[in-house]
Amino acid sequence: MSQKTLKELFVHELSDIYSAEKQLTRALPKMARAAQNPALAEAFTVHLEETRGQIERIDKIVEGADFRLKRIKCAAMEGLVEEGRDVIEDVEEGPVRDAALIAAAQKVEHYEIASYGSLCTFAKQLGESNALTLLKETLAEEKATDEKLSMLALQETNAEAAKAGKAK
Repeated sequence: MSQKTLKELFVHELSDIYSAEKQLTRALPKMARAAQNPALAEAFTVHLEETRGQIERIDKIVEGADFRLKRIKCAAMEGLVEEGRDVIEDVEEGPVRDAALIAAAQKVEHYEIASYGSLCTFAKQLGESNALTLLKETLAEEKATDEKLSMLALQETNAEAAKAGKAK
């Protein structure tokens, strides 16, 4: 179905990111188990709890609104989750896999940052102030997670992965 109004687009995009977050709740535990670095595993576990809270925020937006979410599957997240699954299956356990897991997770975060940024813009234009407040909170969490992953990569994981490559 095509979106003819900004409100319809807002509902569609909110439905899409809701699906994305649901998919992510199933992927993050697998990523945490696949990580060798305890700090990375912990980051995935912490973000799982944040993601559950983000789903609750979307539920709050819908509770107070005059629309319902559409039942759609986020194809973008489906592909990103598949990419993470490929990392787990194809990259040997160790620092190189951890570096690849961080890269896969940051792709997810960048998708979410773009999605929530657009949703904030739509909510502001539509005068959806309650939604805007909740969406901004989620956007801030996504940016903080991306930053945390960058720091893990820079401070530990990528250097370890580089050493592992030289050892062979």
